[in-house]
Amino acid sequence: MKRFIHSSLVTIFAVVSFSVAGELKYVVEPNFFEEKPGNEQLGPCHGGAVIDKAGNIYITTDTKRGIVVFSPKGKFLRSFGPSHIHALEIRDESGGEVIYAARPNFHEVVKLKLNGEQEWAITTPEEAGLYKEGKGFNPCAVTVAPDGSIFVADGYGSNYVLKFDKNRKFVKAFGGPGAEDGKFKTCHGIGLDTRLGKPLLLVCNRNNNRVEHWDTEGNFVKVIQRDLRMPAAVHIQGEYAVFPELQGRVTVIDKSGNIVAQVGDNPVASQRANFGLPPSEWKEGVCNSPHGASMDKEGNLIVSEWSQFGHLHKFRRVK
Repeated sequence: MKRFIHSSLVTIFAVVSFSVAGELKYVVEPNFFEEKPGNEQLGPCHGGAVIDKAGNIYITTDTKRGIVVFSPKGKFLRSFGPSHIHALEIRDESGGEVIYAARPNFHEVVKLKLNGEQEWAITTPEEAGLYKEGKGFNPCAVTVAPDGSIFVADGYGSNYVLKFDKNRKFVKAFGGPGAEDGKFKTCHGIGLDTRLGKPLLLVCNRNNNRVEHWDTEGNFVKVIQRDLRMPAAVHIQGEYAVFPELQGRVTVIDKSGNIVAQVGDNPVASQRANFGLPPSEWKEGVCNSPHGASMDKEGNLIVSEWSQFGHLHKFRRVK
């Protein structure tokens, strides 16, 4: 649905600022993305948003188009499969950029080329001893360490993080279900954090409302922030980590663990984590169900929502 809001008014009223030391400030860019990419509605999203080296934006959908790709200016470029990717990350390897993605509905983690061609898949690791009759592996997210080790957050399944070596051989599982520190209640997002020197895993412990560090051997390190609103994913760019919170907000945290920005905060509780919220109730610069987010090289935020209709935002960093 088009909104005819004068850009200068948006700049005045949509600035998101907070009295936090070292804060970042953002303004919303209304109607940044094409309303009907490829002359079709974006459609249901239960996935993520990532950006390649050229600045192109990849949004996952649950439609037959799978991943929808936009230019750095928000124009539709192309689409490719597979569908129903829940979370993904782009990694630059020796052969070029590739996508690692989790598909809980299909009980697999896949590696794809940027044209959608699949290189391999990890299916139920029965050797982990967590799954009966090959059932219950429902991975939410995946990340890769510098040595090629693969870490899978099985947040819709066992609530363990699973480690595989670079050859996709199962190594160990750690965490497990629970509310106390060192346990997961839907380990929903995962990323590799190298901002402090030693590589660490940054895990979104969604239904425990916290984000935390683990080492790559599977040892709990510490909680970074508590009392978030269902942190769903993590993307790290430069000094900052971005967390879309399913309960209507996006939080940016620096490498010391301080909150430096929060954007899109929705004061209406009934609109938060609302998959079916109709476009007539959307407001520019207000997030309903953030599920995926990335930061580009300029520090701008791209946010995708858990939405039946497909709902995207761009928040431009004001420097």
